[in-house]
Amino acid sequence: MKKYKRVSNIKNTIIEYSKNNSKEYILVILICIIGLFVGVMFINNCQEDKQDIITSYITEFIEKMKNIENIDKTDLIKTSVKSNIMLAIIIWFAGTTIIGMPVVLGIILYRGFCLGYTISAITLTLGTGKSILFCILTLFLQNIFFIPALLTMGVSSIKLYKSIINDRRKENIKIEIIRHTIISIIMLGILVISSIVENEISVSLLKFGIKYIN
Repeated sequence: MKKYKRVSNIKNTIIEYSKNNSKEYILVILICIIGLFVGVMFINNCQEDKQDIITSYITEFIEKMKNIENIDKTDLIKTSVKSNIMLAIIIWFAGTTIIGMPVVLGIILYRGFCLGYTISAITLTLGTGKSILFCILTLFLQNIFFIPALLTMGVSSIKLYKSIINDRRKENIKIEIIRHTIISIIMLGILVISSIVENEISVSLLKFGIKYIN
């Protein structure tokens, strides 16, 4: 019963936070979507020789995955976790400064671009049907955790930025910085989960489903 109440309280807190910051969420989601579309358009407008290089790289990656018997996931997880920790630190630090806001929004835009670029490159190489399977196996699960965490850190940064601009009282700004720090730490935990899911579950699923691809 207590466990159910805790889950319910967490759920209500998330819903309340999303409602109170709906405008900020809309902004960061739009920026991410713009980045995604730019990534798709970038691949679609690449010259044919560059497209050949991209398709060749993905094809070689798939063939390597087919031939590898055992994958050492420890180093992959360590690298991914370090990358996500660095990402969280950069967003946290940039979010605490006025001039850092373009950096936060730029990171969200870039991550959207990378996702769009990757999906478009996979589709170009494998075609629509097989690319859906490939994207589900490699991108879907970790991004369930990664994207909401990234967007929430962006929202927290925007909220702190507004507080610094609109409210000059040091005490209120300190409270917002503490709140931004707590949210960033929680989101860092979710990013770490994303890294584990990416390298433990997604890699295993890809290894299992790779025989149906290409």
